Amino acid sequence: MRNLLVTICYKGTAYHGYQVQKNAVTVAEKVQDAVERVLGRREDIVGCSRTDTGVHANMYCFHMKTEHSIPCERLPGALNTFLPFDIAVLSCREVRPAFHARYHSLGKEYVYKIFNSRIRSPFWEGLAYQYPYALDAETLDRCAQRFLGTHDFRAFCAAGGDLHDTVRTITESRVAREGDLVTYTVRGDGFLYKMVRIMTGTLLLAAAGRLAADDISVILETGDRSRACRTAPAHGLYLNRVFYNEADF
Repeated sequence: MRNLLVTICYKGTAYHGYQVQKNAVTVAEKVQDAVERVLGRREDIVGCSRTDTGVHANMYCFHMKTEHSIPCERLPGALNTFLPFDIAVLSCREVRPAFHARYHSLGKEYVYKIFNSRIRSPFWEGLAYQYPYALDAETLDRCAQRFLGTHDFRAFCAAGGDLHDTVRTITESRVAREGDLVTYTVRGDGFLYKMVRIMTGTLLLAAAGRLAADDISVILETGDRSRACRTAPAHGLYLNRVFYNEADF
């Protein structure tokens, strides 16, 4: 039995997230359809995490156990033949039998894209959150620094998430601007349900002058969800990198 680690990317606009659901079209379902066409069996695929409806991925990993002998270098091209235009397999490699795409991940990096313009762009439709009011990226970056370190992120978890263990370590949290595009990049050892989207919404609240950097620290200390902002829309969020190598992370 072989254990394969497969890396894909996808535009999540047309899907109800990654995880297979009974009454909705998901990324995993489409990938399994392609696997069945190529390998002749509907193998189980185990993803590195869940993503919400409309969320995108520049890098998403899953492992798959199979007895099929297809070479790793041939599998991406074969699967891409049967995948829709908004999902693509990037790479495949064989890993040890006990490897698990989710539990052996050391951390993840997310990027949230904000199209900061009063005029909408058809090229960013569904791929970035259009925010029409002025944004000072330097101020947002200073506020984003408050998320760095190990904190209890209970206040940044949406209802329905697991609140048993809400402590996470954030190793990168920064905001940058390039033209009309403002990006928030955050890297950590793990993330709670809708955590990055709530963090982004809180930064936008700071941009509107309704929060200061010190207020973010207070929200972290108190764990008061009501003091954090609403959840930013899903279509601006990208799972950007998944880390399995300590040096990379």
